[in-house]
Parts: sequence; C-alpha cells; structure tokens
Amino acid sequence: MSADTSAAPARVPRFVQLYRHDDARLKAELQAGLAAIPAQVSPKFLYDALGSRLFDAITELPEYYPTRTEALIMQRCSVELAAALGTVNTLVDLGAGNCAKAGRLFAVLRPRRYVAVDISVDFLRQSVLCLQREHPQVDMLGVGSDFSEQLVLPPEAGDGPRTVFYPGSSIGNFTPSLAVQFLRQVHTQCAGGQLLIGVDLVKPDEWLVPAYDDALGVTAAFNLNILRHINALLGCRFDLRQWRHVALFNRQHSRIEMHLEARTAQRVDWDGGHRDFAPGERIHTENSYKYEPADFEALLREAGFSSVQRWTDDRRWFGVFVAQA
Repeated sequence: MSADTSAAPARVPRFVQLYRHDDARLKAELQAGLAAIPAQVSPKFLYDALGSRLFDAITELPEYYPTRTEALIMQRCSVELAAALGTVNTLVDLGAGNCAKAGRLFAVLRPRRYVAVDISVDFLRQSVLCLQREHPQVDMLGVGSDFSEQLVLPPEAGDGPRTVFYPGSSIGNFTPSLAVQFLRQVHTQCAGGQLLIGVDLVKPDEWLVPAYDDALGVTAAFNLNILRHINALLGCRFDLRQWRHVALFNRQHSRIEMHLEARTAQRVDWDGGHRDFAPGERIHTENSYKYEPADFEALLREAGFSSVQRWTDDRRWFGVFVAQA
C-alpha cells in the first residue's frame, strides 16, 4: 500500500471588510473640505490604488530617508526589539500597504497571527496574498478599515494580548492632540500587549523638505493624484496640469506640510456646488509632524502607555519606540 504523499492544502488568508464605501458621506466630506478657507482634503484620499503604488515608489527614492532609516534601526536592533516585545501572538499592522515592513519582522518576532489593516482594500488583498505565500505557517487576516476615524478590530483578529505595529511615522499625519486620541484607541486594542511605532524626529530643513519634494517628481505625482481621485469621487474636473505640488516645513508647528497650488485662476464645479480658486491659492493635503524623542514619549504616556523604550539611528533622525499597554 503506497504512502499518501499529497501536499497539505495551502493556507489562504481571510479578509474582513469593515470600511464601507459610502459615496454620500465621502462626497460631503470632500465638498466641505474644498469649500473651507483655506481648502483642505484629508490625506486618506491620497491612498487610492494608484496612490498606494506611488507611495511605494516614494519609499525607494534617495531623498526619502524615513523608510530606510526605520528599516536600518529595526535590523540593527532586532534582538533588542524582540526582547522588549516578548512573545508575539498577534501582530496587528496598521496602514499595512504592501505588508513589506511587517514581513521583514517575521523572522525575529515569529507571530502566530498577522492582521493587516488598510483603507485601500484591493491593494491590501494582493499584498496579503503575496505575504501568505512567503509565510504559509502564519494565520493571516486582511481588514479593510478607515482606522483614522475609528480603530476597531473584528472578532476574527483573535483574543489575547496583541502587538500593534504602526511604522513609517504615519502618526505624524495626526495633530498632536488627535495623535493622543488615536493612541488611546490603540492602547485599547492592544491592552496587555505592546505598541511598536516608528516616529520621524526633528532635523534640519535641508534634509526634511527634499524627502517630500524629490527631484524625480514622484511625490508631486502622488500629491496631484489626489485631484484625480477627487474627480472620480465628486464627478468634478480638476485639471492636474493647472496645479503644482508644494512642500514646506512649518517650524512653528514642527511639521512638513503638503499643498497643491493653483497655477491659474479657475473654477471647479461639482454636483451642487463649486469653488473659484485664485492663482497661488492652495489646497492643504497632508501634515507630517516631527517630534523630539521626549515629546513623543510624553504623548505615549498621556495615552496610557508605560515602560517606553526607544532606539534611534546614529544621526537621531528617526526613532523606533516600544511601549507597554
């Protein structure tokens, strides 16, 4: 009698859709932002399928130091990070994108379950499928969620302590007061566990600004793509050629700001409204706050975290923090 040599079935990741595309709500949010003085659009609208791919390209640029500096810290300090985090049963990856950052930690953290959370659902699905093939032993769950509004995890994410991973200094997209509110939600979701978070630190303008205004123009394309996304959502007709990308460091608020500036006078119409833009008028699309290490530790403690540890690169440009919930 021959032995059964058939291979075990490949593990298939699961997906849960919490984010529901509500056209009326999104249109109302965009219309209110475009009508505001000054005009503003939430950075979440940067991340449609094309925007997510453009951001991946940004992380490969020589000017964009955050991704490679964070990766260097995590590589050099992997043993210390693993010791600080202890046993990782469930690794929750907020803003997972292509899942590459979390994937690089699998060898040292050895999570039993991986929960990838992102608003760009189609992009997330492909990313998790690719990662599952590389790590068939890990139980994987993709969660489509707009956690910038409310951080909620489904029952499929499992019980017990969680390790929440929030890399890339995405926390900088929140104002400090909103960052505390968001970190309190994170604290609730990882109670009894830990937070592993990357934070961009204050540094000279000559290094900060080019990271958001690269010579190749990829960040400009990423920012301008938000107008293409708005056109699709609102049915309006922004002419991308009539706008230019602007990035600057607002030292008073310790933040990089991204704007789109009108090159010419123009009217933009949408169903039920319009906005006249003067030459030089701007739409504010994103903030990226930069922190002193002690100031960010204070935010973590205000949000309820304790036993904060941090690691930085040699130039102290970027910080990786582990905090107990």
